[in-house]
Amino acid sequence: MISTAIRLARVGSLSELAAAVLLGLGYPCVMIAALLPNVWMFAAAATATYAADWYLHRKGSYLINRLGKVRVGITIRFLLRQVMLILLLAREGLAETTLFYVAVAGFLIFYGIQAPHGALVTLIRLRRGMPVVTRNVDLQALGIPDAPPAALRVRAAEKILHMDIPAVLGVLLATALNRDAIGYAGLAVSLGLAVLYILALAPYLRRKRRVPAAPEVLEAVSDWLREYRPTVVLYFSGSKESAYQANMWLETMENVDGRPLIIMRERGLVNKLHPTTVPVICVPGATHLMNMDLSSVRVALYAANVGKNIHLLRVPTIQHVFIGHGDSDKLASVNPYSKVYDEVWTAGRAGRDRYALADVGVRDDDIVEVGRPQLAPIKSWTGTPKNPIPTVLYAPTWEGWDDNPGNTSLLLAGENIISRLLTAEHPVRVIYKPHPFTGIRDKEAKVVHQRIRAMIAESNEARLTDPRWSGQAESAKPAQEAAREEMARISAELTALAKPGRARRDSAEESRDSLADPQRLERIKELRAEWNEAYWLSKGWWEHLVVTGAEPKLYDCFNESDAMVSDISSVVSDFMASGKPYALTDSAELGAAEFQRQNTAARAAVVLTNSAEELDVLLAAVASPERDLLAADRQELKEYLLGPDSPSSMERFNAAVQALAAESEARNLGVEQRLNEEAQFELNLQPDAGPEAVPAEAESLDRA
Repeated sequence: MISTAIRLARVGSLSELAAAVLLGLGYPCVMIAALLPNVWMFAAAATATYAADWYLHRKGSYLINRLGKVRVGITIRFLLRQVMLILLLAREGLAETTLFYVAVAGFLIFYGIQAPHGALVTLIRLRRGMPVVTRNVDLQALGIPDAPPAALRVRAAEKILHMDIPAVLGVLLATALNRDAIGYAGLAVSLGLAVLYILALAPYLRRKRRVPAAPEVLEAVSDWLREYRPTVVLYFSGSKESAYQANMWLETMENVDGRPLIIMRERGLVNKLHPTTVPVICVPGATHLMNMDLSSVRVALYAANVGKNIHLLRVPTIQHVFIGHGDSDKLASVNPYSKVYDEVWTAGRAGRDRYALADVGVRDDDIVEVGRPQLAPIKSWTGTPKNPIPTVLYAPTWEGWDDNPGNTSLLLAGENIISRLLTAEHPVRVIYKPHPFTGIRDKEAKVVHQRIRAMIAESNEARLTDPRWSGQAESAKPAQEAAREEMARISAELTALAKPGRARRDSAEESRDSLADPQRLERIKELRAEWNEAYWLSKGWWEHLVVTGAEPKLYDCFNESDAMVSDISSVVSDFMASGKPYALTDSAELGAAEFQRQNTAARAAVVLTNSAEELDVLLAAVASPERDLLAADRQELKEYLLGPDSPSSMERFNAAVQALAAESEARNLGVEQRLNEEAQFELNLQPDAGPEAVPAEAESLDRA
């Protein structure tokens, strides 16, 4: 019931729900207190609304946005409270007093100050905006100045409105104590603070505090491009939830032969990019991108099929490659849009055959098998469980853009899978890691997700009182507490290393300061590995887990697990690198034979119906190698899906980059040679034409 209320209120937690309820009840109480009148009740109710408003803003609650949409934005809420205060004065019989008129005038002036303050904040933000956002690109020559302190810049409208607190408090105390001077003092303090806020911001409008104009910034970026001369580009565009699709290629780009560059199109995605040594340029404007000097680029890699790809695909001197963000039997893996690329790179033979079967126009000659360089961190299975009891990972994919029941097992089978794992005859530990898109299209998926979380929490509670686990849990507490302290220490150091320089900088400052520091980034990698180790030490091997954040990563969950249950997605192909047993759910109820025929990854899987009754076969394979009847099939399928183990995937990837770059260079030289020959041919014709041909040529050019 509480989860339903949280969802309906558009808040993210129980504390936010409590603040929303406080806000909703507080304003009627303020009005009632004004009408009674009752100064102390008014003060209590007003304090509750202030506190609730502040908390919801600090949490970035979506409810705040919704209130603005229905015309109850923050300005209206503050104005309403002040109007109720004026009503309270009138009900107290003070409508003809000097305090009443001064309060009315003071609040009107206070709201008059909002206009110049809002204009100032907007102007500063606009004049500090840059046409690009960069990382690891040297823009020192631009002399980008510091932004206003975050205390002045962040949530500015909310902060100046809260400066009415001294005025409201002063007027209430003046009314209760019959001392008008307190009200005048409070109003003066509020107005003084608002004026000081404006005066503190005003210097940042001066020319030397502004970011250079857009043409100057773009020229500086072009100068850097001409000096760096990138050869390989990872191009990425997508929604805010899709940053993982670019992040999975960062390490590959760091190890690619040549001079790599990452081009992004959405500003909001840049901060979601993991730390990297590769230069990053985010260019939101299509015109700006088209005018950039990318003449040295020979290969462009595309991780997603999106409309904005066309802005780089139009460049004929570059060879364009679709590399995707996973390898699976989903229809997205054989998108007809792939025809626009010069080549399509797949992990193994399966990807090539997939396009042949789909017959969407991608030629076999344009497909190159390069493996999956990202899979290097996945450890191979030893054949026995890592811990005293097996760990099973349930990693369903999301519901997709259509209503195909085969998209995800979560809706029809998820609760059955979790229930059978939690109540297995021979106990197992469950790690539940849903897709980050879960619930963005079908709200029922979010509901099921919450129910699964509740089931896992209930099972964990039961294990704490079960003699089989309670002793282990008690004895492990000191080590787990030490691991949590270590995680906190590592997180603090990671936070300090992730964004060097002044805290809470704007995008212009971050572009200026975010230069590649190999030692810092190497330390970040070390700390992430240490954090990951500490995370698993902080959890008991008997304790079920729900993993929904960016950390630990999916591959870390692979390494901690002994088996996996999932759906048809790239997760399965990636898990195949471990060699561990896995099960796939036939949610569309095709039948095991047809399901395996249609989905390559299912050929070495235990196929589950929506009842998940077949899970015993998977658990038996995990418990005993002799009962793992699909081991040989998995090894064969692994090579088919991901390619051979030798040469390494990174070696094959680099070879493909070099081959295509050479092809691009040869093509460009050939085009240049033909153009030169044509120009020379036309030049040779000029003397034979005679002087009389000149006017005709000029007339022809005019007509053109």
